[in-house]
Amino acid sequence: MNPLAVIGGAVVVVLVLIVVLFRAMWRVAEPNEALIISGFHQDAVEGVAESLGFKIVTGKGSLVMPGFQRVRYLSLDANETELDITCVTTQGIPVSVKAVVIYKVGDDFASISNAARRFLDKSQEELEGKIKNVFEGHLRSIVGGLTVEQMIREREALTEATRRHSGEEMQKLGLVIDSLQIKEIDDTTGYIKNLAAPHAAEVQKQARIAQAQADREATEQEQQAEALKAAARRETEIKKAGFQAEMDRAQREAAQAGPLAEQIATQRVVVERTKVAQLEADRTEQQLQAEVRKPADAEAYRQRTLAQADRDSRISRAEAGAKETELAAVAAAQRTKIEAAANAEKVRVEAEAQAGSVEAVGRAEGEARRARGLAEADSLRAQGLANADAVKARAEALAVNQDAVIAQQLAEKAVEIVGAAAYPIGEIDNLVVFNGTEGVQDAVMQTLSKGFAALQALRATLNVPVTGNGTPASFSNGQEPVPDGLGVASGREG
Repeated sequence: MNPLAVIGGAVVVVLVLIVVLFRAMWRVAEPNEALIISGFHQDAVEGVAESLGFKIVTGKGSLVMPGFQRVRYLSLDANETELDITCVTTQGIPVSVKAVVIYKVGDDFASISNAARRFLDKSQEELEGKIKNVFEGHLRSIVGGLTVEQMIREREALTEATRRHSGEEMQKLGLVIDSLQIKEIDDTTGYIKNLAAPHAAEVQKQARIAQAQADREATEQEQQAEALKAAARRETEIKKAGFQAEMDRAQREAAQAGPLAEQIATQRVVVERTKVAQLEADRTEQQLQAEVRKPADAEAYRQRTLAQADRDSRISRAEAGAKETELAAVAAAQRTKIEAAANAEKVRVEAEAQAGSVEAVGRAEGEARRARGLAEADSLRAQGLANADAVKARAEALAVNQDAVIAQQLAEKAVEIVGAAAYPIGEIDNLVVFNGTEGVQDAVMQTLSKGFAALQALRATLNVPVTGNGTPASFSNGQEPVPDGLGVASGREG
């Protein structure tokens, strides 16, 4: 056999034995547990009395010599215990307090050491019994100094007082309280229920009030909605009635459109015929004015103008001669006066030249202006007298020639006027005479009488008196007024 193989096999066996032995001796603490190693003398642990004589390992591993050392495990998990304790308040009222406590072994070595000495070999039921005993005593003591109202209203204070009073004892046991909660407070006498009754009644009252108010508001809203609906229906009916009325009116208007259009057309025809008749009458009147009155007025105006021109010419020549003589005399007198005044002023100015030449010149100019003004005034007065005489002579000439002109015009137009009056007889196609020759003579005489009547009316219109035989009569004052239609007025030019 190869010695090297034997040696190698022996080494491997030894190594395997060493590994197996190490694994058998090595113990590792889990995160939620602590290793309690007892046997041999162990190093002292901070905060733990040296007389304990055991080793605490958490979160790591350690060698344990079988037969010489013993290792045990202490759980660091959280535990939960429910409490149901009957207490008596300071009022003497028994109450039932239900709470829940969550606790665990402390993480420090002192807590682990205390818990290991007390609960390492104990069951969970024993641990819970000790915890209940601790909390029951403290809770009964605290509740005995409180009233039911304080317990209900200050539940957090009750919880904190219980935690504070039991904390020291729990620390001696190596335990810490993670949570303490008061779940329920109840009593068998009904005191708590009676405390809540007034509040419940008030809440019920407020609820009923709120419900009634809500019902009232809902009813008001429903009524308002119904009112709006009724108003909408009324508006709809009104609009329908209005539309129906418009339709009926349109139908009636359509039915009457034909007769109404016919009546309107007839009315327009009558209006147009009336306008035509009026225009025809206006045309006849204008024709009469143009053919009869205007020529007469023009001829009278021509004759009057010629007479006035001749008279004015004679008057003007006479006035011009008189004026020329008067003006020459006035001018000579004024010239002499001015020359004399000028000479006097000249002498005075020369005599007073040293005393005030400027003042003398001013007075001389003033006198000269005054002299010229007097001369102009005299000239204007003479012209005014001449014009007055001319007007008077023109009026006398007009009064003398006016009657002759008007009479001449009437005489020239007499035949036409009588012919116009007899024109209707000439337009008659068939004339029925009932009394023979006498009837014809009567018709002719009536026609001639109408012509002479028209002539007399025209003379009367022109303000010229007519005698019984149709000739102009003389006026008592020797003047004959002429109407404005002929363009002549008594005592003025047209």
